[in-house]
Amino acid sequence: MTMPLVVGIDGSEASLEAVDWAAGETARHKLPLHLVCAAAPGQEASDVISRASERARMASPSTRMSSEVLHEDAASALVSKGRNAFALVLGSRGLGDLAGMLLGSVSLAVAARADCPVVVVRGAPEHRDARFGSVVVGVEGREGSDTAVQFAFREAHVRRCRLVAVHAWSAPTGAPSEPPPPYWYALETHWRPPTQVLEDALRGPAERYRNATVDRRVVEGPARKALLEAASGADLLVVGAGKRHGHIGLQLGLINHAVLHHAPCPIVVVPHI
Repeated sequence: MTMPLVVGIDGSEASLEAVDWAAGETARHKLPLHLVCAAAPGQEASDVISRASERARMASPSTRMSSEVLHEDAASALVSKGRNAFALVLGSRGLGDLAGMLLGSVSLAVAARADCPVVVVRGAPEHRDARFGSVVVGVEGREGSDTAVQFAFREAHVRRCRLVAVHAWSAPTGAPSEPPPPYWYALETHWRPPTQVLEDALRGPAERYRNATVDRRVVEGPARKALLEAASGADLLVVGAGKRHGHIGLQLGLINHAVLHHAPCPIVVVPHI
């Protein structure tokens, strides 16, 4: 059975923008779409479902669609549905969030707790409507982080666009400010040259997607700055997140928090294996 793309809806304009984006995604991947509305007991949700369903049909008439109303906490309901989903898709802000907030509380909570990729649909129409022809992925050197790279390659493949792979690095304390000569790395057995980190992360997926156009960028400096700059001309930003040791949820960290709050385009948080 094909896992659906699950969209959290609450009637807000941001959640309807998430429906529009998700409908396009289901068409690319040939996935079913499942709309989830978390409502308090006694709250009328039929209008919310109807509006979202109509938006989805307009965006992708051939997509198989289903919906349900869950009378429980929105974040918990969506995290539960995400256990059997291709991905969870959310708007950047909901009806209950304060004006001026950069990211809604439900979206942040789901991104930190879900077991599947979580998409927060952000940005102006040109970013949400895939007009740039570019997917950006942040490349780490940690074990298990290749899941985000694999996700990004697949997205670039189905969108038939280029992939921009960004690896940002900073020299260890006490290291020279300029890129050190090769022998220096040999002395630091835990340290790989930044270009090697990038190539190692791309090698496996690149063999699978041999026709992919990949723009490799190694940047010395803060990762959040490098990713946000790359995302300014992108349709999608993909980042990874590790599991919390001994706790439920993901380690979003400062970089992921920064891009979730400030990315100019839709962003996907992909859990590490």
